[in-house]
Amino acid sequence: MLTNAKFQQLVQGEGSSPTSLCRAPDMSREYIARDPRTGRPIQVSSRRGSRKPVELEQGPHLALPPQSVIPLATGELESYKVGWMEQDHYLGKLDGIKALANLHGSLALQAHSVLLEFLVDDDPQIRISALSALPSVAERKPDELFDYLSVLLDDSDNNVSKAASRCLKRVAPVFPSATEGTLAYELRHEIKYRRDQAFSGLSGLCETWAEVACDHIDELLQEEDIRLRISAAKLLRKVLSRGGAASWDLVGWALEDEEVEVRRKAAKCLPALANREARIATILAERAILDTDSKVMLSAIRCIEVLDTDHGRARDLVIKGCMHRHASVRMACVKILPRLMGDEILRNHCNALLREEKDPKIIEELKQMAFDAQIEGTEAQKNAFLAPAPAVPQLDREVAESVGKTIGLEDDSPKPTEASPPDMVKEGLTVAEDAQGDVLDD
Repeated sequence: MLTNAKFQQLVQGEGSSPTSLCRAPDMSREYIARDPRTGRPIQVSSRRGSRKPVELEQGPHLALPPQSVIPLATGELESYKVGWMEQDHYLGKLDGIKALANLHGSLALQAHSVLLEFLVDDDPQIRISALSALPSVAERKPDELFDYLSVLLDDSDNNVSKAASRCLKRVAPVFPSATEGTLAYELRHEIKYRRDQAFSGLSGLCETWAEVACDHIDELLQEEDIRLRISAAKLLRKVLSRGGAASWDLVGWALEDEEVEVRRKAAKCLPALANREARIATILAERAILDTDSKVMLSAIRCIEVLDTDHGRARDLVIKGCMHRHASVRMACVKILPRLMGDEILRNHCNALLREEKDPKIIEELKQMAFDAQIEGTEAQKNAFLAPAPAVPQLDREVAESVGKTIGLEDDSPKPTEASPPDMVKEGLTVAEDAQGDVLDD
């Protein structure tokens, strides 16, 4: 029986952990919810493996012993000598503040209270150093830290404001709930640097919390500012692999945007979507192939190339695309035809398209597909389809040559012999004719 005293000892680290005592045996497997139609696992929100730790800023301050960090940061120690990268470094107060990010346990709780004081210090350099330690300290105790961060983003000192933007970029993928409002505001900020850092944080959020990132992208795609919609459309490919049905909807809405660049960015997601959800990709490609922009149409064609061409809707899209008003779309669809049809059906379809086609390049491509070398080719091309004659055994060849017979095709052109070269034959005929004339005269 586990008494309260024993439980307290376990919580304080004496003996085995209570988690290990209460853990279920490993014989039972984890339940996985699956779609009854496809058999694939249904995507559900889970904290397991989705949170990734904040990366520490590299520097000599990482070599500080934990017990010397807070005294150095508060000024109890003026300097401290450490070895870093095979060199000696003398660290001061700013390095001690940065090293607060490397503390754990009870020291991390002390670092939190110390860091709050540094974030409101009058010295801008101290505030900048405190911002570099904020992401790691927030992993141990986030209380009030993000309120200070939102205030420092509007700091009067430009360097402090930039440091706060970099800090937001680091914490946004790890703390989506705490930074949701701040990130949404910075994504729409008029200062380009702050806006760019916020979008970098949103890009990292696409890899850790795709569902939250989809909510931000959804709101950005509804903004009137074209720059925001284009920047949001660039992130669609990142959320496509983890965002599930919400990301498919975002691609579909972006394909209907009035700005052509937004539609182009969304159309580039279609080939990747075809590898995951063929039916959804077919529906979106059917919509994109009717777009007025040629680049959007070509992305739809590439999506169809990735799709299983035996699928009825994909086949219909290609055949309709062969009669599209844009020559580039017609050419792309014509090149896919050999994958959809047999030789005889392909030639008949190409001959039908040749009656209405006017583009010279497409006409040349259709003529090559409609040409049947076995029937309409030259004699050499027709002979190429004939089966080769069986080879004559070497023994039979030697026997035939021994009796003066030739195996294979003979040369029809006459060959002059040594006994009667052409000149000698001609001279012999002339002499014979002269002799015959003399006889007639007698």
